[in-house]
Formats: sequence, C-alpha cells, structure tokens
Amino acid sequence: MSKIKIVFFLILGFVFYKGYVAFTNFEIGVSDRVTELEEKADFERQGDVIALMMYLGDPPELTEHLLVKNESKCLEMKQIAEETSFAYYECAIVDANLKGGKITSINQELKVLQ
Repeated sequence: MSKIKIVFFLILGFVFYKGYVAFTNFEIGVSDRVTELEEKADFERQGDVIALMMYLGDPPELTEHLLVKNESKCLEMKQIAEETSFAYYECAIVDANLKGGKITSINQELKVLQ
C-alpha cells in the first residue's frame, strides 16, 4: 500500500509541476504577443528605452536616433560608428515615444551609458 501512495504523490507532484510551468510560459507568451500586436497595429506608446543617438554640428544637435535592445549592443554599435564617421555618438536611456518598434521622438534623456 505504501508503494501505491508514493507513486500517487510522485504523479501528483509531477502534475502540479507541469501546471506551474504551463502557467508561467503562458504569462510570458501573452506579454510577447501583446508587444507584437502593438507593433503591428502601429500603436504609439511612451517608455524608457536604450537609444543610440547621433549628433552633428557645432554646437552638437541631435539628428538621428535608433532603438537598441540592450546596453552592450548599443555600446558595440557606437564604437563601430565612431570609427567610420566624424559625428558624435551617444548611448543613453531615454524617455521616448515609440511606434512600430521605432523611436518617433525623444522626450527626455535620462542617463548616458558609458
């Protein structure tokens, strides 16, 4: 009888584990799908993102900006751009308006990344 109870508890534990994994994967999948739908619908939103910004002129004036996924990618792109151009580049966390996965305007520069 005790072997049956042990097998029952193992099966019950496995069912709870699979339920937990399915629930957490569902939550992650929903947030990804919401982001994807917002981009497809050209829904404009505001948020803090990492941007690679290009400044030209004297005094420097912002002429271009690019949405970047993470800090290391931004710094890598900045280094390559500075080697091939005479413009001043800066990686920063900015408060920006986003539409379709692109920055439409920058409201405020929050922190410059080094």
